[in-house]
Amino acid sequence: MSTIRLSVAQAVIRYLAHQYTERDGVEQRFIAGMFGIFGHGNVAGLGQALLQNEVAPDFDEPFDYWMGRNEQGMVHVAAAYAKQSERLRTLAVTSSIGPGALNMVTGAALATTNRVPVLLFPSDIFANRAPDPVLQQVEDPTNPDVSANDAFRPVSRFWDRVNRPEQLMVSLPRAMRVLTDPVETGAAVVCLPEDVQAEVYDWPVEFFAKKVWHIDRRVPDRAALARAVEAIRAAKKPLVIAGGGVKYSGASEELRAFATATGIPVADTQAGKGAINWDHERAVGGVGATGAGSANALADEADLIIGIGTRYSDFTTGSQTQFKNPDVRFVNINVGSFDAAKQGAEMLLADAREALVALTEALDGHRVDDDYSARIADERAAWARATDECYHRDQTPLPAQTEVFGALNEMMGDEDVVINAAGSMPGDLQCLWRARTPGQYHLEYAFSTMGYEIPAALGVKMASPDSEVVAIVGDGTYQMLPMELATIVQERAKVIFVLLQNYGFASIGGLSESRGSQRFGTKYRMRAEDGGRSDDLIPVDIAANARSWGIDVIEVSTMAEFREAYAAAVASDTATMIHIETDLYGPNPPATGWWDVPVTSVSTLESTQQAYREYAEAIKAQRRFF
Repeated sequence: MSTIRLSVAQAVIRYLAHQYTERDGVEQRFIAGMFGIFGHGNVAGLGQALLQNEVAPDFDEPFDYWMGRNEQGMVHVAAAYAKQSERLRTLAVTSSIGPGALNMVTGAALATTNRVPVLLFPSDIFANRAPDPVLQQVEDPTNPDVSANDAFRPVSRFWDRVNRPEQLMVSLPRAMRVLTDPVETGAAVVCLPEDVQAEVYDWPVEFFAKKVWHIDRRVPDRAALARAVEAIRAAKKPLVIAGGGVKYSGASEELRAFATATGIPVADTQAGKGAINWDHERAVGGVGATGAGSANALADEADLIIGIGTRYSDFTTGSQTQFKNPDVRFVNINVGSFDAAKQGAEMLLADAREALVALTEALDGHRVDDDYSARIADERAAWARATDECYHRDQTPLPAQTEVFGALNEMMGDEDVVINAAGSMPGDLQCLWRARTPGQYHLEYAFSTMGYEIPAALGVKMASPDSEVVAIVGDGTYQMLPMELATIVQERAKVIFVLLQNYGFASIGGLSESRGSQRFGTKYRMRAEDGGRSDDLIPVDIAANARSWGIDVIEVSTMAEFREAYAAAVASDTATMIHIETDLYGPNPPATGWWDVPVTSVSTLESTQQAYREYAEAIKAQRRFF
């Protein structure tokens, strides 16, 4: 057998550079390169291998390296890149041991919860245990093999610790299988002890041969398809809920064709928005706790919910209060039985595109009746008026954030991308954003991670270099993870940030007020001289801080100035931030859904007592489906 002598770290890079995915005849590199921050755990291992690959490559496949500033941020870049690439491409990330590795745990959880592939290489303690305890080691007196990296286990879909070089030949292929499996994908974690990274081994040359991971499209079982067709034909008021699985399947065209042929309305989740264009006659908007009035009204009355590629989060179901028809049934189309079985549904295990094609063909000639069609049209028109009102409030002296969203929605191109993740903004965006294409709307709302937006902008730009990438960032999110601004400048990435400054946590402040807690702990205010709370704003200058990272900043105060600033940012060839102060108190879009956030029944505060009375009444609508 022919062999090649390499270190473990060198073998990792060579193996990753030869991994490909293929779907529908399109083949592409799966791992484009690696982000990394180096410490004693990986500087002489993966660091050396990446350097050697850059200055003295000994194989033809290029493998890029990018320097990050924060380990969590690097994973967010990779997750955003994978999400924007429909999970057909991703990035690897490496860190040193201890605190650097643990910083990646949040990113791993984000990837796993969102069902997007990321490959992480946290360095680990010495396998030979000679320098024990090594710097930054977390010691377990009952198990010397435990390290900080064991924290990845519950938030990863694959986890391994490579203590011998030979183990890599088992670990990496298994990680690839999970990453490229539409059902199992998420974070794959391969822990590399720092001494093992530098170990040398004679590797079989075949281990580094080009490997193509074929992404199959599961076709629906005929009997399951027949049951779904029967349920749809029997329904008087069916409603589709399109989740992220529709977009990952590339099934938007088939979804539009299905809705056109059958007349069945289509609502969407955060991950699924854009799966059907907003101006399609059967697109009814976001559904659930932060959904549009049009979708929620139809969801309340629906006698059949057809879930396609959705995991039915509590926001989608309105914490199980959204579907009020006592006779409602569910048909779920999903590649995984775990999600397909939710809501007590009739399961159709299949790729979304294949299932939609089969359903459209099997339902040939079937269409919802005229009364339901008229109802759909009325709800769409009513919500269009509500959206226009939110987009054009002409509010002074501070604009509502919905006015900013309206301006962006009207000015951004079909192939441009809006990014957000946390706070009140995802709710307003799901309610109001008029997505024209599947890739235009990029929301991370499965883990809703504050700090995602800035690094995600880089990941999306890497995946969609010809698009204008616009990340909407609140002042709270900015203060949590701004460090990748330096990486964006370093990489000369042209992205646009819209910084909404309202001196507080708008989302949690509103939630706190609605649940009787009076916005406690949600405003950025100076401590009073007597030790109490004051109304004085803190003198943090985010615009100046962003400039210090090397970002061009345009400060505006009116919506007319904002529109001019956005045009200037588009015309620029460098990363730009538009800084605008918005009203902390909204107003937000009209709420038509509910979210279960419990309120105590025992309190001396009248505000809490009133909130509990409202909560006790609202929770009566909660149902369980079996």
